[in-house]
Formats: sequence, structure tokens, C-alpha cells
Amino acid sequence: MCSAKSKTLAFTGVLLGCLEMIFSANTAPDTPVIDQAYSKLSNSITVEWRAVPGANNYMLTAQDGDSFVETIVKNSPGTVTGLKPATLYRITVRSINSGGKSQPSPFRKVKTVLAAPILSVHSPSCDSIAVSWKAVHMAAGFSVSLMRSDGLGRKLKQNTTNTSLIFTNLDPGTLYTIRAYAWNANGMPGDDFTYNQSTSPNAPVDVKVAFSSGALRAVVSWMPSEGALTYSVTVSSGLLKLRCNTSSASCMVPSLQCGSEYYVSVTAYNDAGSSEPTDAVSLKTIPCAPVNISIEEDEPDHLLVSWSSVSLGHYYVVFVKSDDGLEVHCNTSYTQCHFQSDCGFTYFISIFAYNKAGQSPLGDVFNYTTTPCCPSDFRAVFMSSDTVRVTWAPVRGADLYETRAASRSGVLLCRDTATACTLSALQCSTPYNITVFSFSEARGSNTSCAPQYVATAPCSPEIKNISKEGLSVISVQWQPNNEEATYVVTARGEAGLWHCTSTRNSCTLMDLPCGSAFSVSAIARSPAGQSLPSYSIPLETGACCPSGVKLYRLGNNGIRVFWQASDETINYNANLHGSKGNFSCTPSSGLSHCDITKIPCGDVYTVVVAPVTDKGPKLTFCPKKIYSVTCSGSSVGMVIYRGRSNAKHM
Repeated sequence: MCSAKSKTLAFTGVLLGCLEMIFSANTAPDTPVIDQAYSKLSNSITVEWRAVPGANNYMLTAQDGDSFVETIVKNSPGTVTGLKPATLYRITVRSINSGGKSQPSPFRKVKTVLAAPILSVHSPSCDSIAVSWKAVHMAAGFSVSLMRSDGLGRKLKQNTTNTSLIFTNLDPGTLYTIRAYAWNANGMPGDDFTYNQSTSPNAPVDVKVAFSSGALRAVVSWMPSEGALTYSVTVSSGLLKLRCNTSSASCMVPSLQCGSEYYVSVTAYNDAGSSEPTDAVSLKTIPCAPVNISIEEDEPDHLLVSWSSVSLGHYYVVFVKSDDGLEVHCNTSYTQCHFQSDCGFTYFISIFAYNKAGQSPLGDVFNYTTTPCCPSDFRAVFMSSDTVRVTWAPVRGADLYETRAASRSGVLLCRDTATACTLSALQCSTPYNITVFSFSEARGSNTSCAPQYVATAPCSPEIKNISKEGLSVISVQWQPNNEEATYVVTARGEAGLWHCTSTRNSCTLMDLPCGSAFSVSAIARSPAGQSLPSYSIPLETGACCPSGVKLYRLGNNGIRVFWQASDETINYNANLHGSKGNFSCTPSSGLSHCDITKIPCGDVYTVVVAPVTDKGPKLTFCPKKIYSVTCSGSSVGMVIYRGRSNAKHM
């Protein structure tokens, strides 16, 4: 238990403490004292001081002439920011509580450090980095260091009073960290500046080009370059440039042109820039399809196919397919090919050019129809002396046929789609070359068809004169108008036919019956045939019928026929025709009468006396007389002349 004195002392102490607290809360704290002040950054100064009892905060002031910067901090150390680089400042500190601010501390003079150089960095090549900067106020020199960002390799450092430098012999496509700062005349370093920069990549290696001939495109591939982010493939030909960009190690370049040589290069890129382009790789595309194609039959059974040479074409292949399905080809380094061909065929022709890249695209497919075949084994048959019918077998490729008969005097033509033709109005006794040509709409005429020699029949003779050389002898004369012809003269009449033959201009008809009418004509014959007959000339032989024909009674039942002969050398025959029968008699040679016995009386008889020929009696051309024979009892009575008869036959 405490004594009263001790209680009094305790109370007094508490009271004094309370009074002190009340006093402290109502008065400003003591003035601080700066231990040290320094600048590590160009825009700030750091201050250290001892703590002041009763201070809640501190005010740091940096004064530069009439301008100043103030900062409130909680305790030491404190930093004033927002200052100017390389500038001398007066630094003071005040303590603060609820009672107010203390007096400023004794000042310290502190100069801010130099500002950091602001770097401009690029990689001019795959193994170098160039660094440049603007001048820094109050800087006496600069220090720049570089090292790989992955920590590998050694650190490179260079001090310089210049504002640029280049680091060389670096690794291509590699990220580097660059650190730079300036120092003042006292060697005090300023702020540093850090920058990450990659070297540009190396050019890609092992560039390969694979060409796709069917699509006219190329796939370019290469080995990846260290540090490359993207690649650009350039395909150039003259003024034409094609590009392909990719992040992989291959690229497809489409839309190439045939018959062109391209140069392919690859460039690697990253943030630092581009590599050098690779050495150009030559790419030769497939040749274009040949043009200016011509097809002709330079000789029979041969086709000549020619064309213009194409760029980058090393050799050519010509395919020829006929319409019967047979295909042949020709491989050549020239610009023409010869092919066997047949007449009347259609050929389909395509030409390709080739080189190491492959086959050209398919150009136009041409078709060519050869001339139609010549008709063979044709026959010419004369339908008459001036008309010939020509027939032949159909031939391949022919749409139309023309038959041509050529002579010295002109040409006769016949055109038809049939395999026969009739040529009329030919000249007689004329040699003709008859040719059958075949035509097609596609190719025209085959003019190589061989002719066939044909001679027409002789011309018809023209009878100039007919003269009587005797009673039964006629001489006929004509105009000979054929070479190597035999002439035949024909006398045609009711008595029969009589002929004579001669190679000259006349011949004689012998033994013509007298008193006969004839039509005389002539024809000519040769190995080529027979002419048309000449115009017919009428002819009558010589009054050879007897005159003065009379009947006389002879005995009881007989009649004598009597006449006067026109020629004693002619034998005659007498003929009596009646209702009761026909009766005839022939006298002995040299006589001019003959007897008929046992003739019935009481009848009317028509009497004809006519000459006898080798073919028997001809009774149609001699006069006919009518007699009545009356009866006297059972015997012949009177014989009475009744006149002439108009009857032509008995």
C-alpha cells in the first residue's frame, strides 16, 4: 500500500506528462538535420535525416533559383522528383505535425545527375547493330554496353565521346540488350537507357524450287534462318515480279507464265529488318504451246506439219490421230514433221513442246482432211457412138465426183454424187482422155487421178452417089471421114438384105433382085465400135416382071400361060390363084410360056408371072391379071380377061 507521499509524487508525474502532451500537440516539431543528400536519377534527389520527435510528416524542398519543388514524405529517406537533369538544387527538410511546420533545416547543395542518352538503334546487317543518340547536356562522355538477351556470350562495352557507334561480329537473328549512360566531367554516371534490339537474320540457305507443270506454279523451300520471323519470296522475269510472304520455310508461287525464265530469291525478315536476298535461282517454266501451225500435203500420201519455235522449247512431239482411231507421233527438235497419210481420212493433230520442266499446255487441236481417194477400176462403156457411160466404185472421203472427157476440141464434164455418169454428144472418131475426179467439201479435188484413154466409134459415112452398074449390080460411093475404119453398105428391102464392105470410099452391091425397092445406108466400124448409120437413100432395081401375060385354052382341061420375057436370062414362075385351088408352073430355061393341066373350070383366077430367085418366086411386085375360065361341059370353055387386080399378095 503506497504512502500519501508516493501517491502525491505519482499524481504529479502523470500531470506533468499530460501537460507535456498537451503542449506538444499545440506546438510545431523541432527542425530536422540533413545527414546526406544525393542524386541517382536525373530527375530526382534523395535526402536522409534523423527523425524528429512529434513529427508526423516531412516536407522536402528542392530550390533552383526562383523555382522550387516540394514533396511530403512520411519518414527518411525521402526523394524529390520532377527535377531537371544536371541542375544544382538547394535541398531543405521541414518536420510537420498538427501544430505546424518546423523551420527549414540547414540546406544542402545537390546536383542532379546527367540525363540518359535516348538511343536510336538498328541492325544495318545481320552481324552488326548501330547505336546513335543526341547530345546530352553537360555530358563529358558516354558508355554503351551490349550483350545477348539470353545471357550467352560475352558482354561488349564501349566508351566514347561521340554520339554513335557500331557493334560488329554479332550473331545474326539474335536479340541483344543495349545499355547506355552519360557521365559528367567528374566521371559521375548519369541515368542509363536500356534497349532490346535484334540483329537482322542471315539470308536463307539451300533454296530449292519445285515446279508444277500442270498448274504453272512453283513451290520454293529453304532452310530456316536463325531469328527470322517471316520470309519473302521474289520471283522476277523482266519487269514482272511476283511475291509470296510466309512465316514458314516454304511458299507456293502461282500464276507463272509458260515459256518464261524466272529468277527466284528469298529474303528473311525480323523486327530488325531484312537479310540480304539469296543468290537468285533460275526457274525455267514449261514452254508454251506451239503456234502458227500449218498442215499441208506436200506430196501424195504425205502430210507436212510445221510450226513456229517456242521459247524454252527443247523438243517437240506431234500426235496425229486418224478418224479410224490409229495414232502415230513424231519426236523432233526441229519445227516440222512428216507423216504418212491416206487419202480420204481426217486427221486430228496436236503439238506439244517439252523442256526439263515438262510438257507445254495443250494448244489448239487441228483437224485436217486429206484429199479424197481417186476412183479406181472405173469402166467406160459406150451406150451409142456418141454416148459413153462411166461407172466406178465409191471411194473414201468423196462427197462428189466429176467425170471429165478431154479431147483436142474441148472438155465435157459431168458432176454427180452417184458413182456413175453418162457423157453424151461426144465427137465421133475422136480419142478422149476420161478421168474421174473425186471432190470433198473439206479439201476440194484430187487432181492426181489417172485418166483412161477411150476412142469413140467412127463417124457416120455420108453417101455421095449410087449408080447402077448392071441389072442387079449397084455401086455406092461415100465420103470417107474416119481413119482405119471399115465401111459396110446395106441395101434393105422386102426382098431381103444385101451387103458390101470396103476400107475405101466405095463398094458394089451384087445380085440385087430386079424390080425391088431398097433403102441403102452405110456404117463405119473400127476397134472403138460402130458408127451410127448414114442417112438412108431409096433405091429401086429395074420394068424385071414379064409383059403381055395371057391365058390360052389348052386341050380339054389345060391352060397355057404366055408372057414376053424382059430378059432371056431370067427364069419365071406362073401362078394361078382361084377359089378352087392354086396352080403354078415353071417353064424350062429360055421359054416364055408354061402349061397347067387339069385346072378346074368355072372359076376366076388371079394370074401372076414373076421371076424366080434363089429364095424362090416372089409374086408380090409383078402385075396381077384376072381371068375367068368357063366350063364347056366338063371341059374348059372360054378364057376371058377380066382386068388387073389391086391385090398385093396371092
